[in-house]
Amino acid sequence: MLAACMEERRESCDPVTVLKLILSYSVDQYNRVWIPDPEEVWKSAEIAKDYRVGDRVLRLLLEDGMELDYPIDPESLPPLRNPDILVGENDLTALSYLHEPAVLHNLRIRFAESKLIYTYSGIILVAMNPYKQLPIYGDAIIHAYSGQNVGDMDPHIFAVAEEAYKQMARNNKNQSIIVSGESGAGKTVSARYAMRYFATVSKSSSNAHVEDKVLASNPITEAVGNAKTTRNDNSSRFGKYTEISFDERNQIIGANMRTYLLEKSRVVFQSENERNYHIFYQLCASAQQSEFKHLKLGSAEEFHYTRMGGSTVIEGVNDRADMIETQKTFRLLGFKEDFQMDVFKILAAILHLGNVQITAVGNERSTVSEGDSHLKVFCELLGLEGDKVAQWLCNRKIITASETVVKPMTRPQAANARDALAKKIYAHLFDFIVERINQALQFSGKQHTFIGVLDIYGFETFDVNSFEQFCINYANEKLQQQFNLHVFKLEQEEYMKEDIPWTLIDFYDNQPVIDLIEAKMGILELLDEECLLPHGTDENWLQKLYNNFVNKNSLFEKPRMSNTSFIIQHFADKVEYKCEGFLEKNRDTVYDMLVEILRASKFHLCASFFQENPAPSSPFSSAITVKSAKPVIKSNNKHFRSTVGSKFRSSLYLLMETLNATTPHYVRCIKPNDEKLPFEFDSRRIVQQLRACGVLETIRISAQSYPSRWTYIEFYSRYGILMTKQELSFSDKQEVCRVVLHRLIQDSNQYQLGKTKIFFRAGQVAYLEKLRLDKLRQGCVVIQKHIRGWLQRKKFLRERGAALVIQRYFRGQQTVRRAVTARTLKEAWAAIVIQKYCRGYLVRNLYQLIRVATITIQAYTRGFLARRRYRKMLEQHKAVILQKYARAWLARRRFQNIRRFVLNIQLTYRVQRLQKKLEDQNKENHGLVEKLTSLAALRAGDVEKIQKLESELDRAAAHRHNYEEKGRRYKASVEEKLAMLQKHNSELETQKEQIQLKLQEKTEEMKDSAGLFASVVRAQQTLSVPQDLLDRLQEYRRVGCKPGAVVSEGGGVCGADDLGIGVCVRVSDEQEEVREKMDDLTKQLFDDVQKEERQRILLEKSFELKTQDYEKQIRSLKEEIKSLKSEKMQLQHQLEEERVTSDGLKGEVARLSQQAKTISEFEKEIELLQTQKIDVEKHVQSQKREMREQMSEITRQLLESYDIEDVRSRLSVKDLEHLNEDGELWFAYEGLKKATRVLESHFQSQKDCYEKEIEALNFKVAHLSQEINHLQKLFREENDINESIRHEVTRLTSENMVESLPRAPVLAVIREMLRISEGKFSFSAMIPDFKQQISELEKQKQDLEIRLTEQNESMKGKLEELSHQLNRYREEEGMQRKTVEAQNEIHTAEKEKLMDTSQEMQETGEHLKKQFETESEVKSSLRHEACHLTVENRDLEEELDMKDRVIKKLQDQVKILTKTIEKANDVHLSSGPREYLGMLEYKREDEAKLIQNLILDLKPRGVVVNMIPGLPAHILFMCVRYADSLNDASMLKSLMNSTINGIKQVVKEHLEDFEMLSFWLSNTCHFLNCLKQYSGEKEFMKHNSPHQNKNCLNNFDLSEYRQILSDVAIRIYHQFIIVMENNIQPIIVPGMLEFESLQGISGLKPTGFRKRSSSIDDTDAYTMTSILQQLSYFYSTMCQNGLDPEIVRQAVKQLFFLIGAVTLNSLFLRKDMCSCRKGMQIRCNISYLEEWLQDKNLQNSLAKETLEPLSQAAWLLQVKKTTDSDAKEIYERCTSLSAVQIIKILNSYTPIDDFEKRVTPSFVRKVQALLNSREDSSHLMLDTKYLFQVTFPFTPSPHALEMIEIPSSFKLGFLNRL
Repeated sequence: MLAACMEERRESCDPVTVLKLILSYSVDQYNRVWIPDPEEVWKSAEIAKDYRVGDRVLRLLLEDGMELDYPIDPESLPPLRNPDILVGENDLTALSYLHEPAVLHNLRIRFAESKLIYTYSGIILVAMNPYKQLPIYGDAIIHAYSGQNVGDMDPHIFAVAEEAYKQMARNNKNQSIIVSGESGAGKTVSARYAMRYFATVSKSSSNAHVEDKVLASNPITEAVGNAKTTRNDNSSRFGKYTEISFDERNQIIGANMRTYLLEKSRVVFQSENERNYHIFYQLCASAQQSEFKHLKLGSAEEFHYTRMGGSTVIEGVNDRADMIETQKTFRLLGFKEDFQMDVFKILAAILHLGNVQITAVGNERSTVSEGDSHLKVFCELLGLEGDKVAQWLCNRKIITASETVVKPMTRPQAANARDALAKKIYAHLFDFIVERINQALQFSGKQHTFIGVLDIYGFETFDVNSFEQFCINYANEKLQQQFNLHVFKLEQEEYMKEDIPWTLIDFYDNQPVIDLIEAKMGILELLDEECLLPHGTDENWLQKLYNNFVNKNSLFEKPRMSNTSFIIQHFADKVEYKCEGFLEKNRDTVYDMLVEILRASKFHLCASFFQENPAPSSPFSSAITVKSAKPVIKSNNKHFRSTVGSKFRSSLYLLMETLNATTPHYVRCIKPNDEKLPFEFDSRRIVQQLRACGVLETIRISAQSYPSRWTYIEFYSRYGILMTKQELSFSDKQEVCRVVLHRLIQDSNQYQLGKTKIFFRAGQVAYLEKLRLDKLRQGCVVIQKHIRGWLQRKKFLRERGAALVIQRYFRGQQTVRRAVTARTLKEAWAAIVIQKYCRGYLVRNLYQLIRVATITIQAYTRGFLARRRYRKMLEQHKAVILQKYARAWLARRRFQNIRRFVLNIQLTYRVQRLQKKLEDQNKENHGLVEKLTSLAALRAGDVEKIQKLESELDRAAAHRHNYEEKGRRYKASVEEKLAMLQKHNSELETQKEQIQLKLQEKTEEMKDSAGLFASVVRAQQTLSVPQDLLDRLQEYRRVGCKPGAVVSEGGGVCGADDLGIGVCVRVSDEQEEVREKMDDLTKQLFDDVQKEERQRILLEKSFELKTQDYEKQIRSLKEEIKSLKSEKMQLQHQLEEERVTSDGLKGEVARLSQQAKTISEFEKEIELLQTQKIDVEKHVQSQKREMREQMSEITRQLLESYDIEDVRSRLSVKDLEHLNEDGELWFAYEGLKKATRVLESHFQSQKDCYEKEIEALNFKVAHLSQEINHLQKLFREENDINESIRHEVTRLTSENMVESLPRAPVLAVIREMLRISEGKFSFSAMIPDFKQQISELEKQKQDLEIRLTEQNESMKGKLEELSHQLNRYREEEGMQRKTVEAQNEIHTAEKEKLMDTSQEMQETGEHLKKQFETESEVKSSLRHEACHLTVENRDLEEELDMKDRVIKKLQDQVKILTKTIEKANDVHLSSGPREYLGMLEYKREDEAKLIQNLILDLKPRGVVVNMIPGLPAHILFMCVRYADSLNDASMLKSLMNSTINGIKQVVKEHLEDFEMLSFWLSNTCHFLNCLKQYSGEKEFMKHNSPHQNKNCLNNFDLSEYRQILSDVAIRIYHQFIIVMENNIQPIIVPGMLEFESLQGISGLKPTGFRKRSSSIDDTDAYTMTSILQQLSYFYSTMCQNGLDPEIVRQAVKQLFFLIGAVTLNSLFLRKDMCSCRKGMQIRCNISYLEEWLQDKNLQNSLAKETLEPLSQAAWLLQVKKTTDSDAKEIYERCTSLSAVQIIKILNSYTPIDDFEKRVTPSFVRKVQALLNSREDSSHLMLDTKYLFQVTFPFTPSPHALEMIEIPSSFKLGFLNRL
């Protein structure tokens, strides 16, 4: 049957037409195919012989080496195997050949070898159960998948959850995740992980912990709905659809749960090796605990419902610990202990019900003993009557139209009734728990969107299939239909999006099977109809099925060998169902009497289960509104709704409506083997599940169309090697791809060109890969050919060269041996002798000629040199004398310059001190004025307060007087009233006595007369009023007496009465009423009096307090008046002292006037110096003139001493011929040429010396110009100083005039000081003289500047003329040299013209003489000009000296004035300079302003650039020092608390501002360091200066605040790191992993993976440069903010750890990145980071070490991985990677080309064996949230506190420096 099914599936998956097109060029030798195998399903084989059309046998070579002749059908050829490069793909649809064996092989490679459990198949995620805990579900994995598109990372359940979450957030559309599969395939775990992902990525900001509650619902539902089966230890025995609700911010706000088809039969029956639901065993395991003892439970082996399967314990599961976890989740959901105990009571009751013993009484009856202990416990727990339960468990009531009959039941029937009751109770309990969970997960707000997670059973087929399997397979048919429609819709959308012609694809439609089950008169309707019949049986229903469907519906069959079952052809397989029990399970009935008994239960929860109209079990329908995308047909028969089948069909309708209204995502869980072995691949079981879950159907639909889809860029980059040069020259890449495909694939139907993608049919990508591989192999052959040829040619040339060398030496040796004879040797010797004598003769002749010439030249030269030496000695002697005088003058001039410079510096320093003292004096004056005004204002205010107090005292006295008057009047009135009342009372008493006498007289008459009795009563009533008045009078008379006295008195009256008993009773009652009224009145009056007394006492107390306050204020005002008087006396004393100093000012002003008269004398001295300068210039010029004349004379004598004409006359023509017969004249001529060259070289050296001297003079000129500029600058500075002095003088006068307004006594003193009326000279008259002198100096300065500019311009012109002359001389000299050379050539050609040439030489000598003279003239002119310039500069300098002297005198005068002013204004101050103490004075009320301006409102951008690092911290510490100096603890505490709170507030307001966090982290550390540095502790004072040690805190220990600041700094640092990580984390993976730094080495292999249509690549293209730029920004910001270098290094280390961890984590989760080339790219990117560290000088930050795991991973990708030595090397080198990480990389290694080899499983096992000895972490991912421990180093501040100034931009003008 399996073989037939495989053959059928193979035919459906591999269309013949496609195979023909593929095999026409693929089925040849060495290609590989798949053939069926009974054990492995499919087996690989290699074609050993080419296939020809028409062959019936295919020669194959199996993998074990055997050859096989495989019979084939030309219409059904075996499927081809994909190239190795395509094996192991993340998506099955990316395979080139899409068929069942390719899918199975790809899953085997990924699961068994690469240990990857997830694989995509289009829109399906195939999840294989590994039966092993894997480290791929941690929070780090969740964060790695968050925000990623499907396909960017390895397949994972988190990727599907992220896709659903992203589509919900982007499109605002509801989503669904459908998780299905067999029992034990991992559905529950997958659904749990999906829900955990949503709970993690969508954390809500509220404190409700909704996410935890949603996750907590899973353990509860698993406890009550999961059980151990033969296939799974935690099998879900119900379907569950959980809707997780989100708000508009995409955060979880609640959830809702819907359940389907709970397996109730498991409560009462379990197969062998199975268990009941987990909750029963958890309860039994906890039975001995005190809280469960009242349930009277025991072990699970004691109860019938828990021991039926024979397996009560699961290996590795602790039921008691699970019970604790269940209770914990109950509490987390808000279920109280009472609710939990109610649930446990019902569960215990079910267990006890199962142990109730039913005994048979005959064959027709049964009974239950009322003394059954379990029955008693059951009834006690549920509050039932034991006798009734015992009765109706064994009997049933039948109600007919005429009578009611009680019918006994047999023992099996009674047992069935008991079990049905247990199932019913458990079903109600399960629904109740789900309902309460939904209530706990309800939300108050409005649901925006939701994501549903459906955990439902997959297609099931067992040996015996019953009603449960029928319903499960029915549900799977509906889900498969929805899946097929969705896949078809997605394919259609993709084709329409790419504008590709859409053709209908034939796919399997299971609507006929669904109609067979649910249509009218279908299987379910017939089943419900049979259930309505009183005597309906399973056999009758089956017979109806046979009659309606056998031979009428091809999907329904009757088994051949059975009459109790039927077969349905489902989409996955044929399933045979046993009809036994269908009706009973569909009815699911409990007898009415048992229901009535439970409905009357005293246990409220049990009674609520069986109410006639219970509330809806789930608020699902009211909370969720969905609209179906496809209308569904609902049944109208109301009777069907009471059966299980009809209920299941209705809930399935609602589920399909929900799924159709959402975007579905599919997860198919596969069980790899039935033995639960980890990573064991059972091909037969897996193929069966793949067919059942629709994966192969997806593959088949994809294979019919265009399964492989590549973008144009991917195709261009992958197959560019197949393109020609002409094709590559096109600019449009789409056009290039179109042309290449047209050339490579002849059949245009095999591909389609879309807008952005190229669609290929099955097999085309494999064909292109084959062409690419052939091209690469051909290129490799060509490269090998050329390299081998080059090596051979190089070897041949090397050998050929060696042979030639050997031949050359050998032939030379032979030639020497043949040529050397005795004759040749003699001839050669004779020739040498002849040559010797000939050459000697010629040389002697030449020597004689040259000797004569040389001696002559030497004679003249030595004389010339001697004379020159003499003149030089004479010049040196004179020069020494000149230098003596010149150096003396220069020394004096240098001394004057230094003195002038020192005086200028002193002047500027004193002026600055003067300015500071003036500013301080002004501030103090203003402070005194403000203080006087404030005191005056305070005095005025105090006077007003005194006046107000006096008026209040008057009013209080008047008020008191009024109160006393009122009291006296009130007292008098009260006494008058008392007197009147007493008088009235006495009258009343007399009346009373009279009336009593009358009564006594007439008592006898009143006994007989009733009328008399009435008159007595009226008289007594009239008496009550006087009694009331009497009581009130007595109460006013004595306030302190008790009200009871009146009552006692009244009692006496009543006792004295002699009336009858009835009369006395009535009279006493009336008197009692009167007395009560009297009591009330007395109480009111007493209370009023007490209130008035209390008010009077309070007024007296308040009056006393006010008088005390007024007296205190008066005393304080008197003290202030005394202090004002003392201050006034001090001011008067100061004024007297100032009058004394004014007299001194008069004398100083007189001296200044005398010094001003000496200016004319200095002008005369300047004129004398100018005349001396002119004389010196004339003397120097005369000396230069004499030197020029002497030089010209020496040269003339030298030239005249050598007479050429004389030599010529002494030589005749014969002598010449005799001399010239052997060339003597030529040799003589050559000697003369050499002599002339010597002269020319001498002249050239002299010329070079002159040029150097000219350059030196030019340099001197430039230096002089610089000195002139410097002098001009000095003039400007002195001018500025003069201006500042003038402004100071004017300001002083104006200030003195202004300050005269508020202070009259001081005004008089200043006026006396500034206005000297008796003398002829005044200070105001002196100011215009100063102005005039300064203006004259400015004019002279301008004249000097004009002269200097003119002289500079003239010098520049002269220098340009001189340079032009020198250039002309050089050009003429060059021309002359050329003519000399031409003449020399003429002399060599014509020897007879020697005389003419000698004349020309003479002429050239004369010309050279003239040239020498001209050069000497130029030199002399340059010297003259230089001397002239030096003289002029000296003149200017002397003039400047004179001006400086004048300015100095003026400055001295100003200095004297300033001293006098200082003496006048600083009498009360110390005479020494004022020094700052490094404190800032502030007021308590300015503290808030200080914190606001310095912390909250401060912007760091303007501070970090211009100010010192940590300036705000230093300012705060200076304020702390001020509070410490005052010894004010409250002030210091308030400042420190405000500072810390301000820092916290500004950090909280700027949590995402990196610059602000960096700035305040730096300032917090600086503030902390200041507190340590100046704490006075020795360990922090080591690096302090003595002055800094003086600034230490004196009164308080701030170590507690240091600890608080340290904690604040740590919190800021952590937030600072978080902000940096958030900024850099999005660019790490694109820059480090995806960006290819090494161009031309692609580390990615395009696979043609089809991303979801909703997966939009919205990420930016980041590169490695982006990471480096971000790091540089962080580093520069930290440095600008003055962050400590050690903290910077720690931050950089943390960032580098994050970069390495994120990159490595992404590498673990991206199999496509694990290649050798990608390792090279990662290594290159790491080198960039190392270079950045080196560039920033951060090598010692240990940041490089944090990249070691990533570096080792890159190395592991590049290293060879084949031999044992490679495994050992990996073990030794990869020390920073854990064993799990190394194995993960080896398993994920993916070759890019066919030339690379995969890592074999045997090699992985070798490495794993070596790594077993390690004891490292079992976690795969690195913790990206890990933070290194931060340490804040103590770095003392180098800045002196007293030198710190506050910039005006801080707006801290209220702070004063002390």
